[in-house]
Order: sequence, then structure tokens, then C-alpha cells
Amino acid sequence: MSIFTPTNQIRLTNVAVVRIKKGGKRYEIACYKNKVVSWRSGAEKDLDEVLQTNSVFVNVSKGQVAKKDDLCKAFGTDDLTEICKQILAKGELQVSDKERQCQLETMFRDIATIVADKCVNPDTKRPYTVNLIERGMKDIHYSVKANKSTKQQALEVIRQLKESMQIQRAHMRLRLLLPGKEAKRLKEKIKPFMQVVESEDFEENLQIVCLVDPGCYRELCELVRCETKGRGAVEVISLKDMEEGDEKL
Repeated sequence: MSIFTPTNQIRLTNVAVVRIKKGGKRYEIACYKNKVVSWRSGAEKDLDEVLQTNSVFVNVSKGQVAKKDDLCKAFGTDDLTEICKQILAKGELQVSDKERQCQLETMFRDIATIVADKCVNPDTKRPYTVNLIERGMKDIHYSVKANKSTKQQALEVIRQLKESMQIQRAHMRLRLLLPGKEAKRLKEKIKPFMQVVESEDFEENLQIVCLVDPGCYRELCELVRCETKGRGAVEVISLKDMEEGDEKL
């Protein structure tokens, strides 16, 4: 005996649902678990690895597919791939309370790991352990945001931790090569970027070894490039200036 299955129904199992409301109606897409966060963070580039099907639903659990006319009115296009991308970017990921808690705990640990990797105690130049950073995050009652990347949140955590503990981003060690004729003038312009000047050498060109905040690196490179018309250079000696070993409070 054959079983009749409506043509507008697709049955899926073990899915993660991303939902959005547009034009007073609800639209859903069916994704593989753990892939939505990877897509949003940029770690996953292949849409086929994220979507179980490129169909757009009004209800994934019942397998009810959205009508083409409704999709056109809501999204301004009938391109299912483009619609899926919009829902992935702006929709709300539906997960169970247990899954959400597990996801937030994982993100909390990942944020602490990034902070520990990027930061040091400014007095000793030694890194903190991940456990100490986690303790600091709990002390400031940091609340993880599931829709923001861990990298963005790590920078936010660093700013907040500065109010309660001795912490700063580890400086980058750079070698600046400045053409002789412009060296003196350019040195004055780059002074605000240099936290510590370790050495200066002048023969035909001025060579400076210094420590700078990583957040200033791109701006400094652009300044040297523009002011010297490409004849100057910024070389990275080390990405992080820190002493080996863990710092204990």
C-alpha cells in the first residue's frame, strides 16, 4: 500500500531551525547543528554545509514549504539561496534550553581563551591563565551574547576587565624604516603610536624598533606608506611582547 505525502511537505530530522518574521509571516530554514554559528563567524564559507535543504518553510517541524509569491513579497526576490542567506544573517536560531546553555558555556570559554592569548599583566609582561580570565569575567558578571562573534566579545571583555584588574593587550614589536630626508618629520607624526622605543639607528635611513598597541598597527602602516609614498616600511618582529610563564594573582 502506497503512502500519500503532500508535495508541499518535506520531513527533516535532527535540524537546527533559523526563524525570521517578515511581512507578518514566519519563515524558517533547516540547518545542520553547530553550522549556523560557524557561518556567522566566517569559519564556514560553504552554504551547502550549513543548509539541510535550500527550501524555505513556514514550519520546518511540519515540513510546510513557503509559497513562492509570499517569499517574493517578503524578501523582494524568489532566489532561494539569497533568501536563505538573509534568514541566516538576521534570523533567530531556535535551540533547546540545554543546547543554548551548552553553546553559551562554550563561547564563554572561547572568549576567555582569546583574551588570555592576547593580553598580559602590564607590570610583569606575563600572560594570565584562561582560568584567571574566566574568574575575572564572572566577577564583572559578563553575559555572553550568542549573536556576536567571540572575537568581538573578547575585545569588549578586555575593556571591561581593565576596570577591575591589571590587564592590557600585549604590544607588537615593530621595526620602522623611514627614508632619511623625511625621517625627522615623520618621526614626530608616529610618536603617538609608539608605546616604547627600544632602539634608534640612523645611517642612510632611520630605523626604529618599538612597541605599539595592536589596534594601531593598520593605521600606522597606512601613515608610513602614504607619508613616504611607499619608500618606508613597517616590519613585524613579534606579534606579542610577553614574558614566558603564567601570571598568578
